[in-house]
Amino acid sequence: MPKTSARLLSLLSLLQARRDWPGQLLAERLDVSPRTVRRDVDRLRELGYPIVAAKGPDGGYRLGAGSDLPPLLFDDDQAVALAVALQTATATGAGIEEAAARALSTVRQVMPARLRHRVDALQVTAVEGADTRPNPQVGPRVLMTLGAAVRAREVLRFTYAPVSAPDASDADPAATPPRRAEPHHLVSRGGRWYLVAWDLDRDDWRTFRVDRITPRTPTGPRFTPRDVPGGDVAAFVASRFQGSDGLGGWPCRGEVILDLPASVVSTYTRDGVVEELGPDRCRLVLGAWSWPGLAATIGRFDADIEVIGPPELKGAFAHLARRFADAAAEAATGDTVPPRTAERPAPPPSR
Repeated sequence: MPKTSARLLSLLSLLQARRDWPGQLLAERLDVSPRTVRRDVDRLRELGYPIVAAKGPDGGYRLGAGSDLPPLLFDDDQAVALAVALQTATATGAGIEEAAARALSTVRQVMPARLRHRVDALQVTAVEGADTRPNPQVGPRVLMTLGAAVRAREVLRFTYAPVSAPDASDADPAATPPRRAEPHHLVSRGGRWYLVAWDLDRDDWRTFRVDRITPRTPTGPRFTPRDVPGGDVAAFVASRFQGSDGLGGWPCRGEVILDLPASVVSTYTRDGVVEELGPDRCRLVLGAWSWPGLAATIGRFDADIEVIGPPELKGAFAHLARRFADAAAEAATGDTVPPRTAERPAPPPSR
């Protein structure tokens, strides 16, 4: 590589490493004169790099932001980290899989062979749980628009597609009045993007699915940020998926005693509270979306169960017992048992 080209790459690497560089310090680091630094800066500008110069005796240089993305320079570790991050986004899914895959292909194509081998040696495999749903795609432009509104603290106007619509683009803006909200946080959970915002129309906190949002322009006025209930965004979002209005827990919550050690029950209990009552006995407080769902979750433990309360949980166990007895009788005789009429719990609110 010619000496001048190597020096230009070194200069670009230095400018990317920190925000401001005094001209004299750059000359010392490159072992050239300040005049040579000025010439090299001009060459980089011709290549599309927006380098800003500050005048004066202590003047220096800064790599600014331009309208186009110029070629970037990464060291080996940065290049591998970028490729791994893109591969992870492609495998685990966050609604941007297609864009991440295209970016990974671009980065890998320009890598030297030694780095490409390092990246290819690491293959990320996404293992989905049994309850994993397909994640809808989210356009990067929508994410950027929402992120800009959060950063600028501007009221967001948007169309929110109904649950029945496949995606936000199916919503009719003319038939759907715009929602107005103060956007506070853009979060990713379980492969989906959510906007945590204060809903101005409902005067309450809401979590909106980003794939159902179509931003409208212009945005509204600036606002003063509010404090998220509890002060912890992660805890607040988790509580919303447990069916609480704020931080109160699941809509159906019951208490039982199991003839199992607490160490065994706690291993398979994610959101419940387990209290040891003896070597082979424990108290379990657990929540769910519905009473039959809660009873079924508790029933998966192969142990005797004593229901402490509430009465709705006892009724749910009786309801499941009748249903299981009918299923057993049908399996034994081959006859179809007439279905029982029972009050079904209301489905959980849509997210």
